[in-house]
Amino acid sequence: MLPENFRAFDADNHYYEALDAFTRHLEPEFRKRCMQWAQVDGKTRLLVGGKVNKFIPDPTFSRLAQPGVLENWFRGTATGSLIEQFGELEPTRPEYRDRDARLRAMDELGLDGAMFFPTLGVGMEQALIHDIPALCAAFRAFNRWLDEDWGFAYQERIFAAPYFTLADPENAVRELEWALGRDARVIVMQYGPIRTDRGWTSPGDPALEPFWALAAEAGVTVVYHGGNSAYAQLVSWWGESHEMEAFRATPMRGLISPEPIADTIAALLSYGVLARHPRLRIAAIETGADWIPPLFQRLKKSYSQLPHAWAEDPRETLRQRLWVSPFHENDLTALREVIGVERIMLGSDWPHTEGIARPLDFAKDLDAAGFGADEQVRVMRTNAESLVRRLP
Repeated sequence: MLPENFRAFDADNHYYEALDAFTRHLEPEFRKRCMQWAQVDGKTRLLVGGKVNKFIPDPTFSRLAQPGVLENWFRGTATGSLIEQFGELEPTRPEYRDRDARLRAMDELGLDGAMFFPTLGVGMEQALIHDIPALCAAFRAFNRWLDEDWGFAYQERIFAAPYFTLADPENAVRELEWALGRDARVIVMQYGPIRTDRGWTSPGDPALEPFWALAAEAGVTVVYHGGNSAYAQLVSWWGESHEMEAFRATPMRGLISPEPIADTIAALLSYGVLARHPRLRIAAIETGADWIPPLFQRLKKSYSQLPHAWAEDPRETLRQRLWVSPFHENDLTALREVIGVERIMLGSDWPHTEGIARPLDFAKDLDAAGFGADEQVRVMRTNAESLVRRLP
């Protein structure tokens, strides 16, 4: 049980982007190549690279379902259709777009602090992957909007993460230098392989070494957050649409086995990024956690068969470098056994529908999984809070 009047630190909160999040600070020469708004069949649609984007059904966020209404759906305990679970939509609440209103909402939710991530933004990189200069320009503009509207460390309670694409390694380094100068504590990017002007590559590509070195030296936390990755192309090989659309998953899309987050972490390990940079902290948020035990099994086999290929046991490297925010429906007991309680974090996904309406309710799942009082405090506060503090 948590102590009385306990206040948590949430590793996964979200805002709903302003209409001009990608355009307010966009360099004029890219205006027709990045994000634009248009009226299509009487509805306001988002054009990305001149094409209607379907990642979010209503990217204006004019009418929204209440936080956490799909919790039981994701636990597999809901009855009725998915549409029925949404209930009546409501206008956008002030706390979804205003940081001071959000602080008041956090007080009501029992949150002392939280990491904040995009809602729309995590689905935009693949939409511009064919135009890398425009992709970089779009997220330069986005990050400046984010700093202006939310701040990277507002009141030492809201820690909004600027978004990074590694498609242009030199741009990524410049952008990281800028973000560090604005006191960014966490940064966010998409998992999966990286498309550069030389083709597809790994996050362990030598061209990215300056980026990883700077991130490690600065002590900033690098977050891989769920969204639309290059693996959307993979599902098209099985006859599925290559476009990811929220709440329009098919059974096949949910059953295809490869895990882009697991493969991304494997790449950081096998290319030596994590071993070379012992100060580098990686967090996997809104990616679930059921992929972690199988990855550890594969790492055990690889280290046994190819010990000369590893600078150290990759399982131990991962236990030191990776933090994870599991889904509330994941096997928390198995996760603790593999990665340790010191690396597990509350991530409510508030105010998204698939998250937890009351973040402190996650303690009930921890209690059911046999986590003791001290362990619950670590998961509900200490572990995530440590990641927004720069390493000395």
